[in-house]
Amino acid sequence: MPTEPDPERSDAVPALPVTPAVPATHTFASRLVPAAYRGLPATVWTLFAGTVVNRFGYVVTPFLVFFLADRGITGTQVPWVLGALGAGNLLGPALGGLLADRIGRRPTMLFGLVGASVAQGALFFAPGLATMAAAALLLSTTGATVGPAAYALMADAVAPVARRRAYALFGWGVNIGTAAAGIMGGLLAAHGYWLLFAVDAASMLGYAAIVVTRLPAPPPNGPVPSGKPAKGGGHGYGVVLRDRLALLLLPLLGVHLFVYSLTEAALPLAVDDSGLGPAVYGALAAVNAVLVVLLQPLTTHWLADFDRVRVQAVAGAVIAAGVALTGLADSVFLFVVSVVVWSAGEVLAAGINAALVADLAPAEARGRYQGAFQWFWGLARFLSLTLGVTLYTAAGPAVLWWTALAAGLLGTLGVLALRPALARRAAHDLAA
Repeated sequence: MPTEPDPERSDAVPALPVTPAVPATHTFASRLVPAAYRGLPATVWTLFAGTVVNRFGYVVTPFLVFFLADRGITGTQVPWVLGALGAGNLLGPALGGLLADRIGRRPTMLFGLVGASVAQGALFFAPGLATMAAAALLLSTTGATVGPAAYALMADAVAPVARRRAYALFGWGVNIGTAAAGIMGGLLAAHGYWLLFAVDAASMLGYAAIVVTRLPAPPPNGPVPSGKPAKGGGHGYGVVLRDRLALLLLPLLGVHLFVYSLTEAALPLAVDDSGLGPAVYGALAAVNAVLVVLLQPLTTHWLADFDRVRVQAVAGAVIAAGVALTGLADSVFLFVVSVVVWSAGEVLAAGINAALVADLAPAEARGRYQGAFQWFWGLARFLSLTLGVTLYTAAGPAVLWWTALAAGLLGTLGVLALRPALARRAAHDLAA
């Protein structure tokens, strides 16, 4: 039932799109926009711009191990800092989803962006191991609160039929910024690690400035939050825990994310074991970024009318096959082949996972559903760095690659099994 606007929470949970779509004109600027992303609301484009700015400064984490070594942190001490960084990626999404539904999307994003920029400075100036670990925990926790709020805001701003395109555009921005950061990071590190931290912090504050200036509160006559907790779930994550379909879907998506995360955790080990240097791994990362940036808009447009669940299932299987092919690679050419295969899966899956989760969420709980989804994303990365690397080093590379293939295929079968239930939920929500 509609209620009167609450001026203190006017941006928390809008139930319908609140921003106008970008007009489909035939100007030169509009022709530069890929067809897959035309007509998306201004809010989505604002988040895209902020994401590109933010990821352009994503230069500290890839060089963190080198920075720690420069500060005298030994090899046995490095896992404490990296472990704190991973723990924050579990705490941050849960906190961000909760805050997004309680205090609003924009305040949560500002809290995360400003907090992470402060944490960058704290990490750089930290005098010892304990303070570095604490700063790393603060950095990843605050930084990870931004995603659930941004994803919930996109679900607020677009109709369900356009959500996949909106989330795909967001992911496209991540890859554009990351590709640029990968090139810039090495150049900055050569002139001093302080430049990495300065650029990273500045990019976060730049995103915060975009949020403040380009994401105004919804108009008074626009959709407003209900002011009530999600049905049956209170103000916490009970609403997600009581959703049996979400509890089945999220772990299956997490399995696919774990397999994909091995490209960051175990692929460098495989490259090194093949006698190839870090430059080769950097080149493989560049191949992935270029393929995603070039192909994602095309595939998103071509697959717009295909069933999303089936596309996601196929994408998960393709990623698993590409990751497993790493076990057969012993030359630059074969490594490139494996990267091309799993990159194709990444391109196919663009935007689908978050859209499926958004479709499950009640309007007043979108932040918490996205927080739960990104918590599984953080868990997948954490397990790839711990369980994945342990399997590689202790049981052998072949065990890891066969496990990745089996897990990816089982995840695909599980997602396909849920397709009828997801379709019924979507039909029920449309009817409501």
